[in-house]
Amino acid sequence: MLNKILTAGLLMLATTCNAERARDLGIPFDGTPGPLNAITDVPGITVGHTTLITDTEEGHAVRTGVTAILPRGNDSLMDPVMAAIFSLNGNGEMTGSHWVEESGVLEGPVMITNTHSVGTVRDATIAWRVKAAPPDASGYTWSLPLVAETWDGHLNDINGFHVKAEDAVAALEGARGGPVAEGNVGGGTGMICHEYKCGIGTASRLVSAEKENYRVGVLVQANYGLRDTLRIAGVPVGQYLRNDRIYSEENPEAGDTGSIIIVVATDAPLLPHQLKRLAKRAAMGLARVGSYAGNGSGDIFIAFSTGNPASQTGLQQVRMLGNEHLDPLFRGTVEATEEAIVNALVAARDMRGEGGNYAKAIDREALVKLVDKYRP
Repeated sequence: MLNKILTAGLLMLATTCNAERARDLGIPFDGTPGPLNAITDVPGITVGHTTLITDTEEGHAVRTGVTAILPRGNDSLMDPVMAAIFSLNGNGEMTGSHWVEESGVLEGPVMITNTHSVGTVRDATIAWRVKAAPPDASGYTWSLPLVAETWDGHLNDINGFHVKAEDAVAALEGARGGPVAEGNVGGGTGMICHEYKCGIGTASRLVSAEKENYRVGVLVQANYGLRDTLRIAGVPVGQYLRNDRIYSEENPEAGDTGSIIIVVATDAPLLPHQLKRLAKRAAMGLARVGSYAGNGSGDIFIAFSTGNPASQTGLQQVRMLGNEHLDPLFRGTVEATEEAIVNALVAARDMRGEGGNYAKAIDREALVKLVDKYRP
């Protein structure tokens, strides 16, 4: 079974790495992306996925996984980053967020998985850090890892608890720089947004502030929204592409009960209170694609900066970009968030899952025709 799961995950990873992205289709976006148009354009960041796609002997569908984002790569074990959390709507979980808010520091990776696997991934991340990192001066290894979730129970046998500790470790140890796989991969394997198959997406922006060049990168695990409100490049796509609506086709009164996790990263030297402001701007990129942050949606964001040391001992010397120069970073966050979500939609592929449930990918040809028609 394990070999089958790993093989399926590797095949899906290879397939999704070759998937077209929104810009490949000619979808227009504002701003200038980095070379990879990914969160890994921020130097030092690595991303890893474990993708689980298989059917059990009992007839259940496993469509889930784990995604790991390491702010300083392997150095994340001992070298934290300044960070802040923003909850647009809190119907979700992000473990460790209270300490990030209290301390202004993220210690270790950001992990993303499905709702019912948060505990497993959290425990596995602690064990990984205890094994890989030396104890502190007192001989004690302490960890409150940040693990976030969205619900994949429409396609995945979520109550089968198929994510294991070794899957979280594989995502951590497989994290790399370079291009990031999108769509049906990692924690996004079984996710749905705007009633289309969705999942992981990423994008970046190059910005200038106070005569310095910086990078803003975003990674999303998108699992929110109804079709009616979907907008891409300003076009009300959801009003025209009406087929295969998973929730609202049979129930016009369906509400938004999904979630989205947004990770914003930058190499600009920002302090935690400024990163809170950056995290809030992700909500504006989300709104551009049509979210209204429904009552049942867990819309939780984290922003971090690699531009300063964040050691918890001794006297630290840090830099701070003045508040008067933050606008380019705010705009870059909005733009990269919007594009990351659309990339997740475009990269995803049709998937059949638990109980025969099905999620169709967005019709890319129809999308291009609509955008061409309604954009000048």
